Amino acid sequence: MAEQPAPETIDVRKDERFDEARVADYLRDELPGGDQPLSVRQFGGGHANLTYLLQFGEGDAATEYVLRRPPLGPVAPGSHDMTREYRALSKLWQGFAKAPRAFVLCEDESLIGAPFFVMERRHGVVVRGVIPASFGGGEDADSNRALSRVVVDVLAEFHGVDPEPIGLGGIGKPEGFLQRQVNGWAGRYERARTEDIPIAEEVRTWLIDNLPKSPPATLLHNDWRLDNMAVAVDDPGDCVAVYDWDMCTLGDPLCDLGTVLGVWNDPEDRAQGATAMPTHAPGFMNRTEAAARYGEVSGRDLSTLDYYIVFGTFKMAVVLQQIYFRFAEGQTQDERFAGMAGGAKRLFELAAERRP
Repeated sequence: MAEQPAPETIDVRKDERFDEARVADYLRDELPGGDQPLSVRQFGGGHANLTYLLQFGEGDAATEYVLRRPPLGPVAPGSHDMTREYRALSKLWQGFAKAPRAFVLCEDESLIGAPFFVMERRHGVVVRGVIPASFGGGEDADSNRALSRVVVDVLAEFHGVDPEPIGLGGIGKPEGFLQRQVNGWAGRYERARTEDIPIAEEVRTWLIDNLPKSPPATLLHNDWRLDNMAVAVDDPGDCVAVYDWDMCTLGDPLCDLGTVLGVWNDPEDRAQGATAMPTHAPGFMNRTEAAARYGEVSGRDLSTLDYYIVFGTFKMAVVLQQIYFRFAEGQTQDERFAGMAGGAKRLFELAAERRP
């Protein structure tokens, strides 16, 4: 029997609850339907920002929204930025229909302990490692191919969006973007260290010493992955939403491509541990095919792409290390995070192996 995907929502985890009555009172006059009784569930996937389903009313008459807030505990400067995500999503939908529209931003941390925003609810299927039975359970090569293709094609589509007409021309500083990113992720690693990892230091130094020249800037998502997308319930090749926009900016588009290809694990790669990309499923494009597809659709020169894949792999290692650091420091009690130090080490090793 094929493994079943996890349910979309769960009861709110004990340490991640908030005062629902205060939130209901705050949103009552801010959202259509917000004057109805509120019930809250939590989206159980993901490992960073916390995401909740808000349902005002009951049954077919209910109105649904999604609330987003940063993770518990201290966060890295510039990351988990709810104001930035709200700014992006309040405008991006005008030029990129796959971005859910944001409606309300609350920067008053006294309400739930952190800034948050509320956006529209999109209905679709988020694939996190397990391909659902409705798409063939991983055995349908055509469905698997479509899933892999939609990741690349929608990224190329997004990179083609002109930020100026939709009011996002000033969302970032593209000049020197790549160098700032590399330095920033190196600093995040330092702040999240729980032990010495010599290979991580080696990769960090290599990234700083081998910066390529960036192509012309585009809008960036900065965490592009299959599990940050939702596809139509009846078509794995039809993207209905892209999520997690808290690092949206203007910069080097190959950083987005390197991020997703960094977790595009081919059979011959060193094991990465748990991955949200079912890249071993029959028919799923391999990493070389995916890169070629992006180059074909976007028309961009990919001669320096290997660097960005190393950087993308390093970034994912740092993300896992940051999550483990929060667990080790007692900032979250989510037991899913207990083993992430080992996953981070494997990714640092993989990043080293991928250097050209």
